[in-house]
This record gives sequence, structure tokens and C-alpha cells, in this order.
Amino acid sequence: MGQEKHILIICGEASGDLNASDLARELMALEPGIRISGIGGPLLRQTGAKLYADIKGLAVMGLFDVLMKLPQFLALKKLIMKKIREERPDAVVLVDFSGFNLRLAKAAYKNVPIIYYISPQVWASREGRVKTIQTCISKMIVIFKFEEAFYKKHGINADFVGHPLLDIVKPLVTKKEFLHQFHLSGSKTTIALLPGSRKTEIKKILPVMIKTARAIKKRIENSQFIIAKSPHVESHIYERIITDAGIKVTVIEGKTYDCLNSADFALVCSGTATLEAAIIQKPFAVVYKTTLLNYLLYRPQIKLPHISLVNILAQKEVVPEYIQFRATPHRIATMVIDTLHNPAALERMKEELENVTSLLGDKGASKRAARIILDFMKPLPAKAAPLPEA
Repeated sequence: MGQEKHILIICGEASGDLNASDLARELMALEPGIRISGIGGPLLRQTGAKLYADIKGLAVMGLFDVLMKLPQFLALKKLIMKKIREERPDAVVLVDFSGFNLRLAKAAYKNVPIIYYISPQVWASREGRVKTIQTCISKMIVIFKFEEAFYKKHGINADFVGHPLLDIVKPLVTKKEFLHQFHLSGSKTTIALLPGSRKTEIKKILPVMIKTARAIKKRIENSQFIIAKSPHVESHIYERIITDAGIKVTVIEGKTYDCLNSADFALVCSGTATLEAAIIQKPFAVVYKTTLLNYLLYRPQIKLPHISLVNILAQKEVVPEYIQFRATPHRIATMVIDTLHNPAALERMKEELENVTSLLGDKGASKRAARIILDFMKPLPAKAAPLPEA
């Protein structure tokens, strides 16, 4: 009987914890007895993985956020390298979190095979990072079909598995049950606000969304507003922003998919949540704002005309984007009201979102990724000894 395999999984944000935990479960199902350790959050811990550190507080947005947490990141990298040397895992699986994980890969690739699951978005900005991937990553497992072609063009071993959200995104209750549970009206227009999962995002984006909600309420009196709260962010961050907003907003924690499903329209922070809204086929607009310095630093690096994954996949504007200076409450509120009053426009957007969802592949991404990882770790068959000459 062979020695049990050991995989080190490294993730760093709430979405990474979700994807890492699904991957860990599939690995354990396909290879009973496999040992999984690493860096993650509560979801990865629940799978039985042994965590050396928790991801709480690791999510960052912008240069200053990174600089403030640099000592924490350096200590974490040192800890992981120590565990790699001591425990000699069969492979390290990096899940998203590219700012940290690519630097870790540079330090670790000579000690252990590195597999990357959920690619850094090098196709959108800073394509120079491809060189790091060529050197340090043994295997890329990607969730968008175009990424597979992109990496293969650069001579990188990549496989497309589909998007894990297809298995994850599903409301738990009906719209009627959800509205009743939170004492919301079934006859009112419901608008969901999804301001992100990082403190820094929420502090910049939620105030714009709240002011937009107030502007909508003035013109659509029969409307109500819900905030999909991230379980990873303290309640007081939201409370400070909605206090004295002059409008009633219901804050609902940990039920993002039910919030989206029960809304007539949503305002969504750019990122994974845009794909979640697309899968639920909920009409929405993207709202994104960061500090002026971060915007001036990072905007020139983005080569694509859109920042929303939905629009990037569609290669056109399916949902409107209100970024930085365009993210004004009056402008956003006008668009929301005009769209809600135009049933044909709402239907068109739903159809386009369905088309985008079809580009995400088939369900079962985590299982396919787990199989690829286990196959990659199999020892190469020994070469047969040459036959003696007659």
C-alpha cells in the first residue's frame, strides 16, 4: 500500500475559501485518506483540512492596503515555506489570491510542484506575470475557456474545467419565503445592494449605493432595499454607512443568492458577484470605486474595455458599468429607474446573462479539477529496461 498523498492548499479570500473547500471535498472523495493542509478560512477548515493560519484579514484592495499588511504577508510566506520544508507535501495548490500566491510560487517552486487553480487575471493586466507562471507553475487549472487558449499560446500546461460557481450558486428558498422571512413586501420593487466582501471596498462603494437607493426611492416610492452582507465583515462597517441615510435598508447576512433571487434589480460590486448575478439571471449594474491614488495606479494597467467578468466574457456591454468618476448616485439611479420601466430591456438583459452563463462550461468543475490534480501527482511509469541484443 502506497504512502498517503499530502496536498497543501493556499487561498486568501472568502471566494477562495469557498472554492478551496469544494476542491478539498472532491479530492477527499476521489482519494480517501489524502491529507490536506494549508491556509484557508472556516469553509476549508470544515472539510477536515489542517490549517496553519486563517485567512481572516488577508483580503486587500490597493497598494496602501498591501503595504499596511506587508509584515503579515511576509510572516505567512515564511510559515508556509517552513511547512513545505518540514512536511514535504506532494504538491502545493494555489487558489486565486494572485498577489500573494505568485510570490509564494517564486519561493517554493524548486521545492515542490506548484498547481494553480483559478488563474490570476494576467490576460486583463500586467501580462508580464506570465513569465512567473511559465517558470514556477507546473500546472494551470482554469475556469474560463479563453484562459486555456491564452496559456497554451504561452506554452503553459493548462486545462479548462468550467466555473465552480455553477455548482454553488442556488437560492435556498423561494422569493416569497425569503421576503416573508425578512418582513419585506411582495408587492414592492426590491433592489439588492452587493457592495463587496472586503472592508475597503464596502467603505468606498456602499455609500454610493445607499445614495443611489435614496434617489430611486424618491421616484419609485413603492420600493425596498436589501444589502447582501458578507459574513467576513463586521456589522458596524455597514451600520456606520447606513446610519442617518434617510432610507430604510434591510441588512441580510450570508444569503447572497437569496438576496439576488428575490430582487427585481441589483447593484453589484465588480468581481465574482457579477457572475453570481448572471447565473441567477438577475438584471444588474456594476458599481465600483476605489481611492483616487489606487485608481490612477491600476487603471492604466487594465487593457480591456470592461472590468466586469460578465462583459469580458460577452465581449460587449451586457450590463452597465459605473466605475470611479462615473459612479454617481444620480447617474446610476436614472439608469435603474429607466431599466425597471422598460420590460423589454429587462428581458434582453436576462437573455444576455443566460448566454454568458452558457460560456462558463458544465457543472462539476471542482471534481474535474480534483481529478486533474490527482492525475498530475501520479508517478510516471518506470521505463522498461532495454532488451538484450540477440
